[in-house]
Amino acid sequence: MTLVDTRTPEPKRFIAGATGDWEVIVGLEVHAQVTSNSKLFSGASTTFGNSANTNVSLVDAAMPGMLPVINEECVAQAVRTGLGLNAQVNKRSVFDRKNYFYPDLPQGYQISQFKDPIIGEGKIIISVGPDRQGQFEDVEIGIERLHLEQDAGKSMHDQHPTMSYVDLNRSGVALMEIVSKPDMRSADEAKAYVTKLRSILRYLGTCDGNMDEGSMRADVNVSVRKPGGEFGTRCEIKNVNSIRFVGQSIDYEARRQIAILEDGGTIDQETRLFDPGKGETRSMRSKEDAHDYRYFPDPDLLPLEFDDAYVENLRKDLPELPDAKKARLVAEMGLSVYDASILVSEKAIADYYEELASGRDGKQAANWVINDLLGALNKAGKGIEETPVSPTQLGGILDLIKDGTISGKIAKDLFEIVWAEGGDPAEIVEARGMKQVTDTGAIEKAVDEIIAANPDQVEKVKAKPSLAGWFVGQVMKSTGGKANPQAVQALVKAKLGIVDE
Repeated sequence: MTLVDTRTPEPKRFIAGATGDWEVIVGLEVHAQVTSNSKLFSGASTTFGNSANTNVSLVDAAMPGMLPVINEECVAQAVRTGLGLNAQVNKRSVFDRKNYFYPDLPQGYQISQFKDPIIGEGKIIISVGPDRQGQFEDVEIGIERLHLEQDAGKSMHDQHPTMSYVDLNRSGVALMEIVSKPDMRSADEAKAYVTKLRSILRYLGTCDGNMDEGSMRADVNVSVRKPGGEFGTRCEIKNVNSIRFVGQSIDYEARRQIAILEDGGTIDQETRLFDPGKGETRSMRSKEDAHDYRYFPDPDLLPLEFDDAYVENLRKDLPELPDAKKARLVAEMGLSVYDASILVSEKAIADYYEELASGRDGKQAANWVINDLLGALNKAGKGIEETPVSPTQLGGILDLIKDGTISGKIAKDLFEIVWAEGGDPAEIVEARGMKQVTDTGAIEKAVDEIIAANPDQVEKVKAKPSLAGWFVGQVMKSTGGKANPQAVQALVKAKLGIVDE
C-alpha cells in the first residue's frame, strides 16, 4: 500500500488521549470473491455450501503436470469492477507466484498479481453522517489497485482431537483484492467505505458481498499519529467478516496503539485478529513485507493482455450504479438526497422501489418503502429479499389510497394484514368491510353527535380555532377510522363556523 497523505487533518475526527489529540489512519484491503460459475484457473464449481472437497479439480489439488488456465469471465468481472470504481484499466497485467506457507493451498504458493495488477488507481465517494445538524458529508476515498488472485482452502481444527482437516472447496476460487489508499480517518468512514464498495459490487454483479459466507472480507490496516504528523507504524487486522466488526476493530486498535505510545512504548508492525466476543484485537504474527513473499512471474501463465475494444464492450453493458441512480431519483422523482440514498443503498431495495413507483407518486412510494416496509423488515430482522409484501401488493395499497377507497390510517392497518397473511389488498378491503366512509350524510351525523356531546370543547374552539382538530380526531375514532378525513375536516369546520384564512 502506497502511503501518501491526501487529506487535511480534521479535528472532528480526532481521538482524545491523555497527552492530547490523535488521528487514526485507516486503509482497507477487501477480498471480494468473483461471481463466476468456476474457479480462476480451473473448471471446478464455486457453489457455496457443497460438501467438503467436492468442488476440487486436479488443478486445485496441485496434481503433477496440471497447469492453470485463466477463466475469461473472471477477467471480465475484474474489468467491470475497475470501471465501476472509476479506475484505470491496465490492458497488460502479470500473474505472479506469492511464496508463503499455505497449509490449505496444495501447490504451496498463491497465484496473485504484484507489480502489474489488472486495475490501477480509482476512487469511491462515501457519505458520512448525519452530524448534529442532520447533514451528510461526502468524502473521496482513493483506490490504490485491484488485482486478481486465487483463494486458499479452509483448515478445520475442531473436527478431530489431534488432527486438522482441510476443505479445498475454496482453493482456487477467484478473488479480487481491492486495496484502498490510507484515506480513512475514522471507524465510521471505514464502515461507510465497505458498505459503498459492497453496494457497487452487487450492482455490477461481480461479487455477491455476502460477508457471512466469506465471499467478502476485509484486512484492516490501522495506525495512529499526532494530527498532521508522519504516518505511524500500522497493524493489519486480518479477515474481518462484517461491517460492524470493521468499525469495532478500528476503535479498539486505535485506542490500544494510543495507550502504548502515550506510555512511552512503540508499535510493532504485526498481523492481528479481531475477537468479536471480547471486542478486542490480539496478535497473530509479525507482519510480512512484499519481499518476504519472494514474488516472481508465474512461468505457467503468459501476461494477460487485451485491447480497448474489449474494455469498451464491457463498459457499454454496465448497469446504472448507485451514485447515478441516486442523482436520477432526486431529479426525476423529486426525492430528497437522504431518501434517495437509502433507496439506492442496496440494489434489491432500489429495484423494489422502482417497480413500486412506476406510474405512481414517487415521494409517496418512497415514504412507504422507507418508513413502513424497511421499518417492518428491520423490526423482524429480515432483509429486503425476505419481504412478505411484494411491490405489486404494496402498489395495490397505494392505488386504494389514491382512488379514495381507503384512508391513510386504514392503509396502515391493511399493510399489517398483508404483511401477516398475504393476499390481494383490494379483496381484503372488500371482504373485511374496510372501505372508508364517503357518505357525507353518515359523516355529518357523526360530526353532529360529537359536537352535541362536547359543548365545553365547542366554546374552546370558538376562542382558539386551531383546536378543531380535536373534533376531527373524535369523529375518526367514532367511525373506526373509516370516515374520509378530508370530508370530516370540512364538515367540522363548517359546523363550528371556522373560516380558513
